[in-house]
Amino acid sequence: MAMISHTAPIHASLHFSSFTTNFPNSPSFPSFTPIIRTTPLKCHHRQRTITRATLDDIQRDKLSSTPLVVDDVNPKRELEENVKVLKNAAKTRKVPAEEILSALSFIEKAKVDPSGFLDTLGGKESPGRTWMLIFTAKKKLDGGRYFPLTAVQRFDASAKRIENGVFLGPIGQLTFEGKLSWKNRILSFIFENLRIKVGPLKPLQISLGEKDDREPSTKDPFFIWFYVDEEIAVARGRSGGTAFWCRCRQVDN
Repeated sequence: MAMISHTAPIHASLHFSSFTTNFPNSPSFPSFTPIIRTTPLKCHHRQRTITRATLDDIQRDKLSSTPLVVDDVNPKRELEENVKVLKNAAKTRKVPAEEILSALSFIEKAKVDPSGFLDTLGGKESPGRTWMLIFTAKKKLDGGRYFPLTAVQRFDASAKRIENGVFLGPIGQLTFEGKLSWKNRILSFIFENLRIKVGPLKPLQISLGEKDDREPSTKDPFFIWFYVDEEIAVARGRSGGTAFWCRCRQVDN
């Protein structure tokens, strides 16, 4: 498995399964080591982490022109302002938690059209797209914090695969990999394999015993997506916790 480098460490909790106890199952990534490069947003990274991450190479003017489809009840301008709060938080990691929680609340209620979410999340061809976890909130948005570790998630819409990984620099990596399904704005998933890498040793792969052919459903862990553009994504997990990610790009080492 390749190493993953990020210029921007993302605060994450080892419990992807519940987003710091609010999101189900820990997502994981197959064996790959993305170096993440961001152009518009540079996700803030802790000095102690040796991984590097940056947002995808996309021009800011193109991103800002991405159309937003919302109900008339929620003005487009207000939605854009709340999205800006999250993008600034991903870039600086200095936006107060209260402002992020307020923005997440507005975005959840905005009823953004989800028809293009999956293509934006997972791309149109393998290996899909990668996203770094920035902030996790408790159920009913009753508090939240920046995720304290470097955590990256990959969605492959074409192959219907998902990976989730927590990366601890030279110490090692923990990743989960499995399959996903999509319906409306709900992405359900089942993890099939666990990979553990310690230091320079070769990764150890463990089967999680989920090799049947059934499609993931809402009986399994899932995310309900409220907003996705080329830079950030917002979702709630089955247990009620909400989180947002920033987009990152896999680059060969």
